[in-house]
Order: sequence, then structure tokens, then C-alpha cells
Amino acid sequence: MKALISSIAACFFTVGVASALDVPPVLELGSKAPDFNLPGVDGRNWSLNDFSDAKVLTIIFTCNHCPTAQYYEARIKQLVTDYKDKGVAIVAINPNDPKSIRLDELGYTDLSDTFPEMKIRAKYQEYNFPYLYDGATEEVAKKYGPAATPHAFVFDADRKLRYVGAIDDSEHIEHVTKQYVRDAIDALLAGKEPPVAKTKAIGCSTKWAGKEDNVKTYLGKLDQEPVTVSLAGVDDLKALRKNDSGKVRLVNFWATWCAPCVAEYHEFVTMNRMYRLRDFELVTVSMNRPDEKDQVLEFLKEQHSSSRNLLFGSNDRDALINAFNPKWEGPVPYTVLIGPDGKVLYEEIDSIDSLRLKREIVKALNAIKPW
Repeated sequence: MKALISSIAACFFTVGVASALDVPPVLELGSKAPDFNLPGVDGRNWSLNDFSDAKVLTIIFTCNHCPTAQYYEARIKQLVTDYKDKGVAIVAINPNDPKSIRLDELGYTDLSDTFPEMKIRAKYQEYNFPYLYDGATEEVAKKYGPAATPHAFVFDADRKLRYVGAIDDSEHIEHVTKQYVRDAIDALLAGKEPPVAKTKAIGCSTKWAGKEDNVKTYLGKLDQEPVTVSLAGVDDLKALRKNDSGKVRLVNFWATWCAPCVAEYHEFVTMNRMYRLRDFELVTVSMNRPDEKDQVLEFLKEQHSSSRNLLFGSNDRDALINAFNPKWEGPVPYTVLIGPDGKVLYEEIDSIDSLRLKREIVKALNAIKPW
């Protein structure tokens, strides 16, 4: 629990909180909108001039990985729908440097913040607004100074900043009582002053470039974690399938002689590093023979697999396979995602679809305890 709290605390940033990095200031009210020319997920570049006909322009700095940003995806889409015929333009910009994001900061997502992953996210969530990438240089973000994701900037017809801050007053929609962005847009369309001009932006801190060394140091610490493997018998395999851990359990059966297993093994190490601070457990099970334990352990150490690792503890493989799943004929790789109630949420005989599996993991984890 302490590790989880620490991870979440590191993820969030409130406007005005100091940082070890040289964080750019938030654009002042009354300032003109800084120009930009950024690539969008739709295959074209967008600039400020593309929105010249808009009576109101709302720029929202957001991203893929942040759970707060994810809470607002549907609300941003609804803003676009509600105001598209009223002369209001809405554009989203991802300000994050993907190289400055640690794996434990991806515990609530299936995707990080690279441009290719933005394209996947936008298509999967059916974004109806331009989604632009600034993570390569962050030059535009530095001019606007978004402190967190999401962070909204509402400009009038003269492109003067009239509201800056949160979209509304709660990431949980059922607790929303104040619609800051909507109120600002409505006021500007009516020729009035926004009722609230500035609020705090609560969310994951903008990932400014310069944290690469921190990320490398973090990965180095993970690589130093002890790696072990234990022999598993019939009772162990039955308990593994039952899953009374209270966690979402991902089980991967593999072997050193299985080329697809070896090729995809790093994916499981990455998933464990992403989700292990939540109610998640990775268990790997080698189908090598017990006398090949040293060989198995050597491979696990090479992969820095510090999760729970098991090895078939008997040469009676049929009994061990049947203990976990009598319907499984024994081919590997074999991967099963099991909910805390013992329900199979994902099952794959052959190489995994990594993205689909991550989506299932996030879905299962959020069902237990959403942020």
C-alpha cells in the first residue's frame, strides 16, 4: 500500500508546486495564444491558424497514460459534440516526453505517450477532436505551461486567454458540481466574462524532458531485484488456477525450448513492472523438467524476472497440466488472466496480443479499485 501511495503521489502535480526541474510558468490570463505547428494523429499538421474561424478556442493538454486524463476523454468528446455548431473549436495536445515516464507510472494504462501510441488511443476511443503531439520537443507546451494533464486553456475570438485550469471540479463525474470550461465557453459566446477565470489543474504532472536519467536509475534498481524459481507440484497448480489471492493474476506457461515463449517473455516482465503496485500478480510457470532448474533460473535472471516464478516439479507433466486446466492439451506459450473471483478474463494458446492483454488487465484492475 505504501508503494502504491508513493507511485500515485509521484504521478500527480498541482499548479504552484515546486519541481526539481525548470518547470515553465502557466500562461498568464489575457495573453495571446502562442502559435504552434504540430503533427496530429490524423496524419496532418495543425496550427493556430486552422482554428481562425472559431469564436472560442479551447486547448486541452492531455495524454494517454494519466488516469485523470482518461477520466476526461468522454467529457472532452461531449464538449466537441455540444459546441461544434456554436463556433467553438477544441484541440488536445500531448505535452509529455515519453522517455521521461517510468514504467510504474503506467499502472493505469495500456499505452504510454509516444506518437504511435497516441494514434492507437485516438482510434480505439474514437476521438472526435484533433490530438496533437508535442512530446518530441515540448516547445509549444513550454509556451503554455500546462502543469498537469488535463489542463485547459480557453481563448476568446481575439485569442486572448480568458480561462485556464481544470475542466470541471472532479475527475469522478458523479461528483462534478462546477463546469469550469463549459461555463467559460458559454460566457464568451454570450459576450460576458467567464464566472471563474482560473482554477488549479489536478492530474498527472507534465512529463518534461530531462527525467531520462531518473528513468534509467529506476530501471537499474528493478534489474537488481532478486530472481528465484520454485518447484511446483499438483497442489500448487490447483491453487494457482483457483486464485484466492484477492488480486488479478496473470499466469504464463513457457519453456526455454519454446522460441515464441522466449521471444515474448520480456512483455510479461514489462507488464509486471507496470501493474505490480496495484492488485496484480504475475506468475510464470516453466514447463522445463525439474533437472533443468539451473537453465531456467539463468534465463529468468537474464530477463530480470523478479515476479513469482515456478517450474514444473515433476516429470509427470500430464498431472501438472490437468491440475491447472484439464482442457488444456499442453502447448506453449499458454497465458491466462484470472480475476480475483477465479474467472478467466483472457486466455491465449500461442503468442499473446500484448495490447489486448494490457487492456484486459487495466479493465480488471479498475473493476477492483479504480483510482
